[in-house]
Amino acid sequence: MEFNRRVGSGTLSEVLGEATLEDDKFLRTIGLRRAAEKDWESLDENTRAALQAYADGVNAFIESHKDRLPLEFVILGATQVPGYIPSPWTPVDSLAWGKVMCWDLGANWRDELKWARFIQELGEETTRELMPAYPEAGPFIIPPEAKDYRDLGITDLFPDEHLARILGNDGEGLGSNNWVVDGTMTASGKPLLANDPHLSLQTPSIWYEIGLHAPGFDVVGASFPGTPAVIIGHNERITWGVTNVGPDVQDLYLEKVNPDNPYQVEYMGQWEDVKVVDEEIRVAGQDKPISLEVRITRHGPIINDVVEGLAQPTAFRWTALEGQQLFRAVLLIDQADNWQEFRDALRYWDAPSQNFVYADVEGNIGYQMPGHIPIRAQGQGLVPVPGWTGEYEWIGYIPFDELPSVFNPPTHFVVTANNEVVPDDYPYFIAYGWAAPYRAQRITELLSAANPGSLTVDDMRDVQADVYSISAEKLMPYLVALEPEGWLQERVMRDLLRPWDYYLSADSAAASVFEVFYWKLVEHTFQDELGELYPTYLEMGNYHRLLLERLVEEPDNHWWDDVSTDARETRDDIYRAAFADALEYLGRHYGDLHTLWRWDKMHTAHFDHPLGAVKPLDRIFNVSGVPVGGDNFTVNPGSFKYKDPFSVDKGPSYRQIVDLSDWNNSRSMHTTGQSGQPFHKHFSDMIESWRKVEHHPMLFDR
Repeated sequence: MEFNRRVGSGTLSEVLGEATLEDDKFLRTIGLRRAAEKDWESLDENTRAALQAYADGVNAFIESHKDRLPLEFVILGATQVPGYIPSPWTPVDSLAWGKVMCWDLGANWRDELKWARFIQELGEETTRELMPAYPEAGPFIIPPEAKDYRDLGITDLFPDEHLARILGNDGEGLGSNNWVVDGTMTASGKPLLANDPHLSLQTPSIWYEIGLHAPGFDVVGASFPGTPAVIIGHNERITWGVTNVGPDVQDLYLEKVNPDNPYQVEYMGQWEDVKVVDEEIRVAGQDKPISLEVRITRHGPIINDVVEGLAQPTAFRWTALEGQQLFRAVLLIDQADNWQEFRDALRYWDAPSQNFVYADVEGNIGYQMPGHIPIRAQGQGLVPVPGWTGEYEWIGYIPFDELPSVFNPPTHFVVTANNEVVPDDYPYFIAYGWAAPYRAQRITELLSAANPGSLTVDDMRDVQADVYSISAEKLMPYLVALEPEGWLQERVMRDLLRPWDYYLSADSAAASVFEVFYWKLVEHTFQDELGELYPTYLEMGNYHRLLLERLVEEPDNHWWDDVSTDARETRDDIYRAAFADALEYLGRHYGDLHTLWRWDKMHTAHFDHPLGAVKPLDRIFNVSGVPVGGDNFTVNPGSFKYKDPFSVDKGPSYRQIVDLSDWNNSRSMHTTGQSGQPFHKHFSDMIESWRKVEHHPMLFDR
């Protein structure tokens, strides 16, 4: 909680020193805490009372445990801040942490810079090919004034890698699954609801399981530390689960500053004064605070001082900085009795936009997407736009009653997995970068294959544990069809690939071959054309995965040609080269015996603590090397980045299965454990259950 609120407030340097100064500058410039303070002033009395009561309880604990504080305070008190005791918790601390979670689930401004740079370097047509999630209809809206993206100086998307770890990075691997089935599909005749949010893996766990039982509250589930409510769970009448929508709710505006007055910017032919906020950042070990001047235009804070290389003044706009009532929504959801009350609560859920699935004791099921999704006067927010013309303003939000919603669908179930929410004829723009459809497709296949009236909690568990790779099913037949070159390729084909069932099981050697082969396939296909853009594209997994699935059906497509050679390569040539490289890599790193190339030898999960980056504290705070199956695209994911190949940093952060025929038959789990104390018996005692997808009872009766 202490670390979380310092992230939300931009006060990390007060205890961590100069190492986090640039992080604090970025956080203060964006202004999460400033926005949280405004939200506090506008909240209703009931929500304010709940947040204040929560703060009072936290402070009572701090006051009574000053001589028994957690180990982190002891270490920082001995090394950074003598006698370190946390300051009193405030309601604004909770609100600021809520905005950090909004950022983690909805930060798409980096995508605008990526799009812009790819367009500048490669042109619009090639960029469309590389990023097939881009809408087919409608051109990029790039006015002449914003055409030269090289002048933006697009280099680092964060001040440094440390901040990327603090706030979340490029969004790859962040996702979730949820689904709900009605009573016609279940053995009990009542609905079942399942949910597993995929977030960054960490210690302590980002969640903890709680029950709130008081007048007006009878609810159990998962909550974030610092939050006075259940975020995902059920009460005595309804249950719900969430996945991230990932809408485009952040825009970058290029500003024209008055050459005679740096505190004015142009807007529709007039000079407008900017708001100036003076921030002071205290740094452990330094006597004087660091001064930071933040200039804020009508579009938001100018970020040039904290994002290196942006030559033209650039302002940042985000829905979560423009007034939130998120906590009001959460408290009302916890107390809702039916679909109407549930939807009424979601009217206050402004950010981060989520896919909610719902079920109640009457047997109803439903889906609702809430959130403030901007309606733009022009364009779709895909690239930075001129802020001085007035042509690219937000003119409102999509009305709640026009957001996607369904109640008791004729299909008898609803599945969401960050996939595209709406058909092409939906009248509003929500997003362009939907997750690849594999998880949603696989869940739908498994549910549809069940006999009517047969599904149980155990079946829901099996779906959550599924590691079948639809992607491998699409890509690998083209490799297996090739004639092996040499005895090793023949044996790998014979022993591993030809009999493989496409499950990325932890003990599968074929899974390892596929994953390394795919990595090398991307490299051989795209690196020659993309050059210095290739590392960025490599981490944009949704895009190259979808593109390659199209390309394999076109063996002579120009992307298969290696432009660095005189020959004209085809799909089969690139497949052979990638396969040879993959086997060389596996042999070099995991030995010559191919049958021992188990996936879980290379694919391991790591749960890191903020202090675990410092040796030898990593041995105390981090939980590392947990062997797992799956990959970025399986229902049970183990997500990784190629810059750190196969090291899992995101995955299911919490799992629940709710049985509306018997609340006490529901099941749940999170990642490491309920305790944040490294030497406590419940610090990491859930890891093995998490790895095996073995839930524990989610009891409701007391």
